[in-house]
Amino acid sequence: MFPGPPADPATPTAGSMPSAAPPAAEAARTPGGATGAASARRAWTAPLLLGCAGVLALCIALFGPGLMARGTGELRIPGAGLTTVLRTVLFAALALHLGELLAPQLIRPVRGRPRTAVRSWAVFASLAGAAAAAGQIVRLAAVSDLGITETYGTREGGLLLLIANGLVVAALCAASRRPALALALAPLAVVIGAEALRAHPEAYSPEFGAALTVVHLTAASLWTGGLLYVLRTLWLWRGSPAAARALLGRYARLAIWLYAALAATGTASALRRLPLDVVPTSAYGRTLLLKLALMAVVSVLAVAARRRMLRDTDPSAACRLARREQVVLGLVVVVSAVLTVVPDPHWISLRP
Repeated sequence: MFPGPPADPATPTAGSMPSAAPPAAEAARTPGGATGAASARRAWTAPLLLGCAGVLALCIALFGPGLMARGTGELRIPGAGLTTVLRTVLFAALALHLGELLAPQLIRPVRGRPRTAVRSWAVFASLAGAAAAAGQIVRLAAVSDLGITETYGTREGGLLLLIANGLVVAALCAASRRPALALALAPLAVVIGAEALRAHPEAYSPEFGAALTVVHLTAASLWTGGLLYVLRTLWLWRGSPAAARALLGRYARLAIWLYAALAATGTASALRRLPLDVVPTSAYGRTLLLKLALMAVVSVLAVAARRRMLRDTDPSAACRLARREQVVLGLVVVVSAVLTVVPDPHWISLRP
């Protein structure tokens, strides 16, 4: 039995009441329905893309050192994949904690901001970083065939122990929930300094290399962790576009200076550590090229987000670009961890 012709929507039929909402099929054809369908697609697309990025990051960490060193003739690093994963966790912990110290300073001056605040991840991040440093000590002991106590006596083992203890102290500072910014920064500064010294065991001007790494690691952590905290805050402020736009603008102005510090110290470190003639034939050079390519993508996304922010009153488009920037920055963190694991290419230029 086929239905009759549709009744006039302005005149309800006998025994029926006008519906307060259109049927699903009609809603899908209306602009509001189309917007709802697009929102639903974005709701499941974003987690899917984030999951794919996470899988890609894990694959880069586990297999990146071996792939980059293939065909270079360089020495194989034992347990390079696991070490890269542990150092990725350590770098991410630094970024999360430093970002939570930086971003609130950008949020407080915003006028008309909502009073909602994101939940702190600093305690969990610092404890995860401490566990990653402890895992590197265990791996070092296994590779060196030393006991844990004997491993503490080595240069790298002692610095890793200092890093683990510094992150535990940072977690305790975050758990105290006191606005003691200087107390929270002190153990993290120790961690960054120890990591910079650990990353430069070479005999040629290690102090200069460590100083470059301190600035580079600090700027990278503030950029990555600060952006994550800002994006989490913007999600809570999605009903206040003016405040969200003001916060994104304040972060963008700071990010310019962080980018300049990253570019300057990264260039100096590359020129110091990487002879130009071995860029394509060394694992370090290949990894650095990959990092530069990812940073180029980050730069394009950052500039595009800033332009949309200056042009549009609605910050939603700029926020979408910033979220993509955050995902690519996560991959940069992983590739940076690979750089700390692959062999130092300086020895190639010293070979007879």
